[in-house]
Amino acid sequence: MPITLPESLPAFDILSKEGVMVMTPERAARQEIRPLRIGLLNLMPKKIQTENQFARLIGATPIQIDFQLIRMTEHQTKNTAAEHMETFYRPFAEVEASGEKFDGLIITGAPIEHLPFDEVTYWDEMTRVFDWTQSHVFSTFGVCWGGMAMAYYFHGVNKHMLDHKAFGCFRHRNLAPASPYLRGFSDDLLIPVSRWTEMRQPELDAAGLTTLLASDDTGPCLVEDACHRALYVFNHFEYDSTTLKEEYDRDVAVGKAINVPANYYPDDDPRRTPSNRWRSHAHLLYGNWINAIYQDTPYDLAEIGR
Repeated sequence: MPITLPESLPAFDILSKEGVMVMTPERAARQEIRPLRIGLLNLMPKKIQTENQFARLIGATPIQIDFQLIRMTEHQTKNTAAEHMETFYRPFAEVEASGEKFDGLIITGAPIEHLPFDEVTYWDEMTRVFDWTQSHVFSTFGVCWGGMAMAYYFHGVNKHMLDHKAFGCFRHRNLAPASPYLRGFSDDLLIPVSRWTEMRQPELDAAGLTTLLASDDTGPCLVEDACHRALYVFNHFEYDSTTLKEEYDRDVAVGKAINVPANYYPDDDPRRTPSNRWRSHAHLLYGNWINAIYQDTPYDLAEIGR
């Protein structure tokens, strides 16, 4: 939550430049409080696991969140009970037709990264989602494939296939310590990575996008798209302690070639229990995103996009 200080106080400028959330008394007096409306467009096969991961992070702030679950209209999941989907999810077409607006929207990753974007069965609807966010969502957070797809749609930045899977926990550098999204972040940190594709820094730079976190091993991680009020994260802060283990065990069980996830198991030994070394930064990132929305979103939801 922000600290309220007189604008003329030297600490106001100093803390602002350091990325601390500072608010003038005049602005604080004008604020009214309501729950933030955050949507999750869930493209992952294991819907319930993904719901839990993101709800855990965005629900950890002092701000009340109205959490809405959304699915693609025609795409049917094979890994989650139909009853669960019918009870808790709304198809995007219904949300779109309602005209309702959201303070924030998270678009998850999807296990389709080997496909060109326009060969994805629901790509046409996905592009409608992206256009809809510009008039009906205050801030959008694209995760892994979701972030890459947004960068491609809005800026023409394409993903590139890797010759081997980027898989494990990798060190990342904090490139923008004063960013409100990186408040409280260390200078470097460990983040889970699990993907067969990458976005390349020169292409992101040419598109005018700002990279906030990057790794010498796996490239850009967190990218800000200020023009579209969006963040793109290509790695997985939201992962549980055992998510990489579950992916590794699944591939081993079916005989798929897979490397042991790097820097994940103690001594890189899959027989040992992995430890979670990214949880605190995961809470910081999503908490900072929620707080940034809280500071600037209109009190009247109808004003979003105007």
